[in-house]
Amino acid sequence: MTLFLFVIIVAMVLGLIGAVADGLGWLLAIAVVIFVADLLLGFLRLRHLRRRPVR
Repeated sequence: MTLFLFVIIVAMVLGLIGAVADGLGWLLAIAVVIFVADLLLGFLRLRHLRRRPVR
């Protein structure tokens, strides 16, 4: 869970830098890709945890 949150924070910081700094639009694009990939992996992990039988 901490890795998930850390990657979200890194993506937000990269996106902010990419949006503010002139000529670093590619950094904003990378941040969006990282953010979407992290959300997808988090969703898949959460879905996998729900399928385990409760003992």
